[in-house]
Amino acid sequence: MERSDPVMAEIALAVDAAQAGPTAEARERFAQLWERVGPSGDPLHRCALAHHAADVQEDPVEELRWDLRALAAADELTDERAQEHHPSLAVAGFYPSLHLNLADVYLRLGHREEARDHLVRAEQAVTALRDDGYGRMIRQGIARCAARLDDRARAG
Repeated sequence: MERSDPVMAEIALAVDAAQAGPTAEARERFAQLWERVGPSGDPLHRCALAHHAADVQEDPVEELRWDLRALAAADELTDERAQEHHPSLAVAGFYPSLHLNLADVYLRLGHREEARDHLVRAEQAVTALRDDGYGRMIRQGIARCAARLDDRARAG
């Protein structure tokens, strides 16, 4: 059963701020939350926070740092803890998006080998997703990232 989680509520407010306008406010909110949650806090909080914080970074190196934090937190997260937040959650369903985000940012940084590695991991993990809107969005993102990676490989 879902329980009230003030940190997840604050993360949701920061996500709302990011979607509403300039990302500077959201970046600041995420940074402040990270100061409280920290690198040894609840893995669900760290994963959600870092995953969303990566999306509002202007610098791809900072985005990579947040994406790596999200992946590290997911590796510590259990299904039981995720399901305390929402009964439908399974950690396996987090990995396709986490690896896709890493593949994308590594590609933008020119690190094709790392991008390919995370793209393969995203492709392997995508079987955990349903054939619904979210699953299709992630599958399409994987396909687009693979095409960009192939284009850059051909270009040299």
